[in-house]
Amino acid sequence: MIIRVGLIEDDARLRESLTDILKTDPECVCVGAFPDGELAVAALPALLPQVVICDVNLPGINGIECVRQLSPLLPDAQFMMLTAYQDTELIFEALSAGAHGYLLKPVRVAQLLAAIRDVVAGGAPMTGIIARQIVHSFYRSPQPETPSGGGLGLQEKKVLELLSEGYLYKQVALELGISLNTVGEYIRRAYKKLQAHSRHEAIAKYRDLVKNQ
Repeated sequence: MIIRVGLIEDDARLRESLTDILKTDPECVCVGAFPDGELAVAALPALLPQVVICDVNLPGINGIECVRQLSPLLPDAQFMMLTAYQDTELIFEALSAGAHGYLLKPVRVAQLLAAIRDVVAGGAPMTGIIARQIVHSFYRSPQPETPSGGGLGLQEKKVLELLSEGYLYKQVALELGISLNTVGEYIRRAYKKLQAHSRHEAIAKYRDLVKNQ
């Protein structure tokens, strides 16, 4: 099976290097390489990539917003972030936006090609240090709450309410006096209970829940 891959990377040299890496693998083909999110959102859906590799720090709309916009347009595609950023908030934002993997630059040839195969097979490839940060977030997660109203706990409702008002994860943490890891845990619980796969979907379902109570 040939894996169709789309690239979104503003660094021309790195974009060319990633394209060359894909050319070395007979099971991969680059269907398009774009320097910014706007061009990618406009053109990638017609190219039907199975995997989209996206930088976080893009000019114009950033990589996370790019993935958020592309996800509903490419529901069967797998998205991987390729970035130099290890910030916990960015990791959770990317995963909430629809990313299925998170790799740190610089990435080795074998690592990238293995990650592409892994994500197509249903895996969630992540650089080791990123996976460790996510595991640590569970160590510091809050104790379970007694659910109320739609299965959401009080803190989960507070987090969703703030997100619906446009707060970033860091701002939610400051407002509620909790850690970013705890915010991420509440959000993961809320997503699961609401059966949501993105921030926008979770907020929409939460608003419907409040409206119907």
